[in-house]
Amino acid sequence: MQIKNRLKWIVVAMAASTVTAHADRLYRSADGAFYSYADVTNVEPIVQIVEVSRPETTCWQEPPRHQARYRHGGGYRSFTPLLIGGIVGGVVGHQFGGGRGKDVMTVAGSLLGASIGRDAADRHRAGGGRADNGGRYCEVTEVVHQEERLDGYRVTYRFEGRQFVTRTAYDPGNQIRVRVQVDPAAYN
Repeated sequence: MQIKNRLKWIVVAMAASTVTAHADRLYRSADGAFYSYADVTNVEPIVQIVEVSRPETTCWQEPPRHQARYRHGGGYRSFTPLLIGGIVGGVVGHQFGGGRGKDVMTVAGSLLGASIGRDAADRHRAGGGRADNGGRYCEVTEVVHQEERLDGYRVTYRFEGRQFVTRTAYDPGNQIRVRVQVDPAAYN
């Protein structure tokens, strides 16, 4: 008799745990639908290829140069300032020194005067002249490349012996929650 009682209680406990397990899987909503869980059989990531643009800065170093801005157009270059500077420099140089030193001073004055005359002419032609000391210059351009982006998951699941497919924003794992609504069929 004792064995029968024990067996009876074991059967009652097993039945109660089965009902509780089934009740955990089904939840009734206010509109009469049930929520349950279905077994996931396959999950495939959905990937899109998108174009992405990002700014890229490119920098370089410019060497120094003289920027000439001619006022009177064209590249015409007069040698008059060079000649006048050489003559004035020669006359001034001739005033100094004596003997062979006078000849050396005359030549040196001519060269120095020619150089000063050329520099003055360049400044005049360039509108006062402006020396560019070079420098670092940068340019920003948009670089476009393609990237793969995850756009969700294609989930195949089995519920009550039937297979279904849905799209989700996340990987559901081994089970997915499903909403089940049963409505009577209309008879004609």
